[in-house]
Amino acid sequence: MDYTFWKTFTHYFLHFIFPVFIAWIFYRNQWKKAYLIMLATMLVDLDHLFADPVFDPDRGSVGFHFLHSYYAIAVYFLMLFFKGNIRIIGTGLLFHMLTDFQDFHLWNLLNHHEYGLCYFRHHRFFVFYRHL
Repeated sequence: MDYTFWKTFTHYFLHFIFPVFIAWIFYRNQWKKAYLIMLATMLVDLDHLFADPVFDPDRGSVGFHFLHSYYAIAVYFLMLFFKGNIRIIGTGLLFHMLTDFQDFHLWNLLNHHEYGLCYFRHHRFFVFYRHL
């Protein structure tokens, strides 16, 4: 089964639409400002421009690009302990990382489960399945 449409839809929904709900739930008094700040965290994807090739569908962003590294994610997590805009930026960046993580790993899992073996090249580990 080809999941291309749903992968693309989910990716852009999580990047552009779902942050409205996050802003509304956690920053209700200033949800519009919070939403715009979370959209601005998309600039984290500028680190893709330093990769060769810039886009590789067989490469996960998380753990590869320097602003998507686990060290950077740790900093984004620490931003949650601050108040104001820094917390909003941290929230947006962490959700961005979660979105990019699911975009690669979840959809690779769904696309390759029928073969009984899923290989995530970037993290170099194998996941085996048993079909019932």
